[in-house]
Amino acid sequence: MKIRPLHDRLVAKRVTEVAKTTGGLFIPDNAKEKPLEAVVVAVGAGKRLDNGKLQPLTVKEGDKILIGKYTGSEVKIDGNDHIILTEDDVLGVFEE
Repeated sequence: MKIRPLHDRLVAKRVTEVAKTTGGLFIPDNAKEKPLEAVVVAVGAGKRLDNGKLQPLTVKEGDKILIGKYTGSEVKIDGNDHIILTEDDVLGVFEE
């Protein structure tokens, strides 16, 4: 199924977190935190400004983004966990 977020929202999928520390210790499931990195899957058309013009989003599909720990709404799409958030919730975009 394909999803199209509305307005200034975007759909992202969190990157899989590492189950082992750099020292080689395994992290139990109950001690893991949600990853703060995600990949943008779909973006909306943009934000409607007060003057009526449409401002397109600066993030695009495929961008790797940094998000806050408790931002967005968790949803399941085709059995996969995704997060829906606004562009204001995006803290930054990773550039390579």
